[in-house]
Amino acid sequence: MKAIVKPTTLLGGAALCLSLGLALQGQASAQGAAPAIPNTAAPATAPAATGAAAPAAPAAPAGSAEARLLERGAYVAILGDCAACHTAPGGAPFAGGLPIVSAIGTIYSSNITPDRTHGIGAYSYEDFERAVRRGIRKDGTTLYPAMPYPSYAHVTDDDLHALYAYLQHSIKPAPTPGREADIRWPLSMRWPLAIWRWIFAPEVQVAPPHPSGDAVADRGAYLVQGLGHCGTCHTPRGLALQEKALSPRDGEWYLAGGVVGTNVANNLRGDAVTGLGNWSEDDIVQFLKTGRNVHEAAFGEMSDVVTASTQFMNDADLRAIAHYLKTLPPSPHDRPFTYDPQVAQELDAGKVTRPGALDYLNNCAACHLASGKGYDGTFPALAGNPVVNAPDARSVVNIILSGDTVPATATAPTHFTMPSFAHRLSDQDVANIVTFIRSSWGNHAPGIDAATVAKIRSTIIRPGDYKSP
Repeated sequence: MKAIVKPTTLLGGAALCLSLGLALQGQASAQGAAPAIPNTAAPATAPAATGAAAPAAPAAPAGSAEARLLERGAYVAILGDCAACHTAPGGAPFAGGLPIVSAIGTIYSSNITPDRTHGIGAYSYEDFERAVRRGIRKDGTTLYPAMPYPSYAHVTDDDLHALYAYLQHSIKPAPTPGREADIRWPLSMRWPLAIWRWIFAPEVQVAPPHPSGDAVADRGAYLVQGLGHCGTCHTPRGLALQEKALSPRDGEWYLAGGVVGTNVANNLRGDAVTGLGNWSEDDIVQFLKTGRNVHEAAFGEMSDVVTASTQFMNDADLRAIAHYLKTLPPSPHDRPFTYDPQVAQELDAGKVTRPGALDYLNNCAACHLASGKGYDGTFPALAGNPVVNAPDARSVVNIILSGDTVPATATAPTHFTMPSFAHRLSDQDVANIVTFIRSSWGNHAPGIDAATVAKIRSTIIRPGDYKSP
């Protein structure tokens, strides 16, 4: 339930990072053989510093079926990252009203508290199921696909029943009225959405077993393709704004990277330079749990995913996600990354003849070093960084102009903040720096010009703003 965009993390003063969009869970149901939730760890309560506490199920007789159902529903809500899109800044939890800026206008998230007038209090389970998995509202009209029901079509009955029970019985009703979408006619007409749904929404069914028969990969596939709705951000979109692939069976577009507002949601496949090819399973688990690892630190949308969702997942689910992502092959055009020390040697010697080199030294090198290798776990490397090497440079530009803060989590409570450089760097300065880092230390991504920076600068999203693909 998420497609957030904060201005991104970190170049000169803190860290240049990745966008790994996950948040998930599930268990076996009558629909299919989704692996069971491992009984390894209950969701933790986030420290106050994170600004997001894991929702707690209400009081019920300890050990009762009701208590177990509501506890499971609370976990499903965390894994689906429901609160992130259904809670507006300063609003009641799950009461909706969050603006989600799309290519056709602004959509406001719905109230999913049990208020009978403005929320889902009058929804039966059947009404809820049709909305979540099929994109059909109680009144029969079609939801905008900002609600990722193409992914939720893979969620099991058991998980959906638990989520319904949690929202109906654990959340305080909030009489917050919904807002109509700010979309101009004729795009505001809803009936064409039914056609879109008929063409692009998949059948309601659990993802089929992994071809290898690997049970952990099966669990990971269920989490990534279902509640996690990773493809909503990390899969590129077609002309009708549909995801070009909903699973690996649909081809190499799946999780190959997408655009979310002013950021790029990176390639999660096995590509060495632009994807997760150089990450181990442990690296992925650490990133999802702490918001940082030896390669990257979370920024933008991913900061919110980590803060509100993935840090609370149990270790077995994090491992399943990581294991599944590592089964995704690279693109046919993948190439290895080889570090080149030439630029580092030039900078160490005070040679700054390359465009952008002097600006890099003055604004970036204190944290990311002349070597471009940064500091492990604090300021990520720019050399070989998937964000830096992505075909689209907008995340790097947004990071420089906007700044950001690495999220604080229960297991990594320290903040690191990169300030905005928008006030001190011209469009040409930013273009020179971006081109410099994308062509140094073994990076081989194309450069950009000042006009591209100016365009991105004019559309920067400020903290608290949200944008859908």
